[in-house]
Amino acid sequence: MIMRTRRAFLRDLGLSAAALPFVSGLPSLYGAENPAPRQRLIIMFSPNGTLPPDFWPDHPGELGELKPILEPLKDYKERMLLLKGLSNRIRGDGDGHMRGMSCLLTGIELLPGNIQGGSDTPAGWANGISIDQELKNFLQKNSATSTRFGSLEFGVAVPRRADPWTRMVYAGSNKPVAPIDDPYQMLNKLYGEMKDKATLVGLLDDVSDDLKKVSKKISKEDRRRLADHLDLVRAMESELKRADDKKLVHPEPELDPNIELVNDNTPEVSRMQIDLLVNAMANDMTRIATLQYMRSVGQARMRWLNVEEGHHSLSHEGDDNKNAQDKLRRINTWFAQELAYLTKKLAETPEPGGTGSMLDHTTIIWTNELGKGNSHTHNNIPFLVLGNGAGFKMGQCHDFKGQSHNRFLLSLAHSFGHQLKTFGSAKHCKDGALELG
Repeated sequence: MIMRTRRAFLRDLGLSAAALPFVSGLPSLYGAENPAPRQRLIIMFSPNGTLPPDFWPDHPGELGELKPILEPLKDYKERMLLLKGLSNRIRGDGDGHMRGMSCLLTGIELLPGNIQGGSDTPAGWANGISIDQELKNFLQKNSATSTRFGSLEFGVAVPRRADPWTRMVYAGSNKPVAPIDDPYQMLNKLYGEMKDKATLVGLLDDVSDDLKKVSKKISKEDRRRLADHLDLVRAMESELKRADDKKLVHPEPELDPNIELVNDNTPEVSRMQIDLLVNAMANDMTRIATLQYMRSVGQARMRWLNVEEGHHSLSHEGDDNKNAQDKLRRINTWFAQELAYLTKKLAETPEPGGTGSMLDHTTIIWTNELGKGNSHTHNNIPFLVLGNGAGFKMGQCHDFKGQSHNRFLLSLAHSFGHQLKTFGSAKHCKDGALELG
């Protein structure tokens, strides 16, 4: 296995295993200035539908002026692909939000269960693997594409509860995967596994001598990349020292989920998670990641946007409620701003050991469980693609006029060289992958 090789290589250099998270992705350390190109996937989720008139272009074809919600992404218009007209056709047990969330990346029905939602039949977890985990398994089978974690699941303000409204990632049938929404817990997962301490303060002290040795053996570009890793960890150590016992995570909603509060520091947590995600990918700890904001039916009160009402309640207001529409526009534009921050980080980070930027080798997908909140429709689900990792033709908007979203999941698998015939529900794949090249 590739990780054994790297550990043995570090031992031969006289380095400790604790140094591995910091140096495992530095190509020049292993004499690989020109390794095989890496291909990455990031799936970002935000809940409760969008505002179609403020999201979709007026006509398919080459992208022109972007609508208000997408304005934060204008600098990346030529590297953007909008997939209008895709429908989540999965039916069966569970309410619209449950099927919207847990069938989004799995493309398959929910199992029978006792979780009651809305006025529909109760249901359980999804009956199949999600596309991110399918691709993780595909990459992990090959030593050339295997990474330390395979995939990482990031969350931002995801309630500490387990149900089909909070889970979109599945390792298999009846196997939901919970996102990590505490950046300090994620930091510990990435960098602190070798430490047997209550906190991560002083994490770098254990490996400082090892990293000095490494810096003499790597290229100038890798020295800069290593410095970026260290700067991030130092910044989070400083946050830990300031925070003492105070955690930068939302409070657990032990109350009625309709009174779901989100801390005012959610924007800060979001940026920390994005920084960690990009850092982990730059160091080749993973090539597959998800970034989940909140949950389906989420009632986040986004006070940093001057929005006091719950997101889900606002999404149910009629189109003629201009005040609610304005607040929903602000909410969805904020998600687009976070996506723009992620995209900018990738665009400004040189591809490790390769050419261009990380964005040139990464596919980002922004999606939602509903096409529109107040109608609960599974038609016209928002699918926005950014980056050049999949080889799709960018700068376009397609209108697929109700085609199954399973066909897009197939296209995504094929872009990684994983030539699946079907994914999820086979009956929704009969026309094969979408042509996006």
